[in-house]
Amino acid sequence: MRSAAAIARLRDLMRRAACLLGVLLAGCGGGSTGSSAPPPELKLALDFTPNAVHAPIYAAVREGLDRKQGVRIRIEPPGAQPDSLKNVLSGATDLGILDIHDLGLASVKGKDVVAVAALVQRPLAAIIASSDVSRPRDLEGKPVGVSGLPSDPAFLDAIMGADGGDYKKARLVTIGFTAVQSLISGRIEGVPAFWNAEGVVLHQRGVPIHEFRADDYGAPRYPEVVLVARRATLDRRRADVEAAVRAIAAGVTAVRRDPGAAVADIAKASGSSPKLVRAQVKAVLPILGTALRRPVLERWADWDVRFGILPRRPDLDRAFAPL
Repeated sequence: MRSAAAIARLRDLMRRAACLLGVLLAGCGGGSTGSSAPPPELKLALDFTPNAVHAPIYAAVREGLDRKQGVRIRIEPPGAQPDSLKNVLSGATDLGILDIHDLGLASVKGKDVVAVAALVQRPLAAIIASSDVSRPRDLEGKPVGVSGLPSDPAFLDAIMGADGGDYKKARLVTIGFTAVQSLISGRIEGVPAFWNAEGVVLHQRGVPIHEFRADDYGAPRYPEVVLVARRATLDRRRADVEAAVRAIAAGVTAVRRDPGAAVADIAKASGSSPKLVRAQVKAVLPILGTALRRPVLERWADWDVRFGILPRRPDLDRAFAPL
């Protein structure tokens, strides 16, 4: 028969063994059993002032959808001169939002950047014209605003040409980025702009306009806005980037479930009026989505090269890595 001391030693050894097992499995000995390391962070640079297109990202952060996927998305608002591509390429941020045409241009220049997901499933570009311009070819002989970027004449060529017009017969006026003011003042009668942004603003102000959207005039339904990373970042942190994409996809569902919360997110982040943001969210709600489909990208690349938006066809395997 064991002595009381032996029994006590045996119990102590059993207790120590149980505690050691607890340390290995979940922690033991006075510490918090529910504690865990914070999820890895991914910095995401916006391409422009926060707007409705970014709503799924804000929803993912607000509802903790990123943390449920095991990452933390930190949104980096743009500065006075937004340059999300520069931020991504320099490593200042892990992810960025970029116009698909800018991605294509960076890719043909050999930049280490790749799109991993989309934010919308339709072009946002359009020619926005005064109410007396009933179709794109009617802009021949009229003043048409351009920002000064080389993509504007190429876009005019594509949309006016699809309607049997010739953009070279329009009177191009360099207006910078004052599309709304220039249309309201009557300085111009048409301008390449975004129907989800300038178009909504003009509607909200009661300005009668016509919108000639790209995919109504020959453009494929390409995803205008994409989520990008450096290829090096994707190779090194693929699991984290995949988690961020899943979180943003869940954010799309959250925006559709509760558009009001999305409006509050963007109004707060941008300082814009909730009325305007509500109209912008309503405009993009049907086209939100993260899919990047190869057949669509093939048609987009062909269209961009055909009208000189891109100097040559990008290598789609290099420019896109859908997650």
